[in-house]
Amino acid sequence: MSGRVLQVVQAGVVPYAEALAWQRDLAQARIEARIPHDMLLLLEHPPVLTLGRNSRDMHVLPSAGVDVFEVERGGDVTFHGPGQLVGYPILDLTGYKQDLHWYLRALEQALIDALRTLGIAADRNPGYTGVWTGGRKIASIGVHVKQWVTWHGFALNVTTDLSYFDLIVPCGINGVVMTSIARELGVEEVSAQDVRDRVAAKFAEAFDLTAVVTSRSALLETVA
Repeated sequence: MSGRVLQVVQAGVVPYAEALAWQRDLAQARIEARIPHDMLLLLEHPPVLTLGRNSRDMHVLPSAGVDVFEVERGGDVTFHGPGQLVGYPILDLTGYKQDLHWYLRALEQALIDALRTLGIAADRNPGYTGVWTGGRKIASIGVHVKQWVTWHGFALNVTTDLSYFDLIVPCGINGVVMTSIARELGVEEVSAQDVRDRVAAKFAEAFDLTAVVTSRSALLETVA
């Protein structure tokens, strides 16, 4: 592992609008070199639908009161909610490869490797972004890059109530079947902390970084 640091912020449950503001502020600070290290925000959202740049109205069904946000990330519509691990990397790709396709594949690989440590045989699905297992989609990815600094990221279903995905056409893929770690393992409970730790470790490994856990309070001081 290199001497480059990845600040991993385990932020808990955060309303989507607040987390989006954090990302935008941190990305701008990284662009301006006001923060010295790349970051990975790991958190969970209350139920929310997000619409990427490629989303279509027909892919969102009546939302039954779930908030909807239009955002700058790539991709179509997705759901975030309880029991899901959401990761927002704030990375300066000038220190890696200035190649968006390479970055997406690296994100996928980090999640694939983390899932395999849990005994889930995950992989890519040719032609689609995200992570799949047995033909079912377990993680969605949608990113944005400005001056080669990233934000937005991935959503990994851990113990997610998958019925929420009935409100949308997930990622605009007709007929897609969503799954979760709990469903694939045939259990009701999964340690969220264990999954966070595995994902953080494999993410750091994928980008040859040394992970250092940072508190939510330290993050709030950074974006203040």
